[in-house]
Amino acid sequence: MSPQLTPQPPVSSDLTRQTALYVVLGAACVTSTGLLFVRLAPFTLGFLAGALVPYCTVCLIAVARIADSHPFDRFGAANALTLSRLVICSLIGGLAFELAIHETAPPEGVAWVFCVMAVAALVIDGLDGYAARKANMTSAFGGRFDMEVDALQILLLCIVAVALGKAGLWILIGGALRYAYEFASVFWPALQRPLPPSFRRKLVSVVKGSTLAGLLAPIIVPPFSTVVAAAALGLLIYSFIVDVVWLAIDDRRARRLSS
Repeated sequence: MSPQLTPQPPVSSDLTRQTALYVVLGAACVTSTGLLFVRLAPFTLGFLAGALVPYCTVCLIAVARIADSHPFDRFGAANALTLSRLVICSLIGGLAFELAIHETAPPEGVAWVFCVMAVAALVIDGLDGYAARKANMTSAFGGRFDMEVDALQILLLCIVAVALGKAGLWILIGGALRYAYEFASVFWPALQRPLPPSFRRKLVSVVKGSTLAGLLAPIIVPPFSTVVAAAALGLLIYSFIVDVVWLAIDDRRARRLSS
């Protein structure tokens, strides 16, 4: 859950072409790394398909919309960092697909590789916003791109946690909350109001992401994995409830002042 972002003026089609180039480079990374996992893990070609589908879906939307909400003449280092995180998330998507289809845990070494990758994605998540502010290139597109990759990462890690037997199906609630919030905002406009910055929200996001990444480690098994996953989910639900209540009160206050 994040503050609503204000659309910004469009720029030239050169930016769209540059974005497409970054997307192609990212797709090459997903494909080459995916084929490497297929050969060495070993996984089936379903792993590659499971990685490319989420990557291509997010990137097609990005290429189509960046010119409308990114008022700069270049893609920018911050968006490149977010794209690299999307590459990692997509590979985790390949793992989720492979585990769901074949129901076989990956070799211990491979599991550790994915654990390190998930941690690396968390580190990058802490850098892209800083890079945008440092270069004075914050934009509605960058904020939205970052949020969508965040949501995708949490959802895919939740699926992997279930497939590995680290937690029950209930953990998928954490992966679905962001999408449920967006869906609910269509029917309850109060949820579309901007949220103020919140250290609590950032902290919960870090705890949730770190917990899910840690669940990929072979040494973290039930019942410990179940307990920590439940605790992280509880914190996430609490954070959502606090924000929803705040938005409801703020909306009521605004209506009262305007009447």
